[in-house]
Amino acid sequence: MPQIALNVDEITLEKINNAAKQRKTTISTWVENNIKNILKNDFSNDFFDLFGAIDDDTFVESEEIDAKYDLPREQI
Repeated sequence: MPQIALNVDEITLEKINNAAKQRKTTISTWVENNIKNILKNDFSNDFFDLFGAIDDDTFVESEEIDAKYDLPREQI
C-alpha cells in the first residue's frame, strides 16, 4: 500500500493521537478514514456537466403551489 508523510505541529499530532485512541484505531487508519471521508464523491466526476444538457420543451419548472394547500404544521 502506498504511504504518505504528513508534517503537523505537536498540538495537532496530539489531537490526532487522542482521536485515534478514542476510536480504538491507529493514527494511520484514523487519518486514512478521515481523508477518505473528506474526498468522498457523492456524484460522478461529470455529473455537473449534465446541467442544461437536456433540450426538451416539456422540461420546465412547475408553477408554485399556493400555501393554502399546505398541511398545518406542529408548533414546537
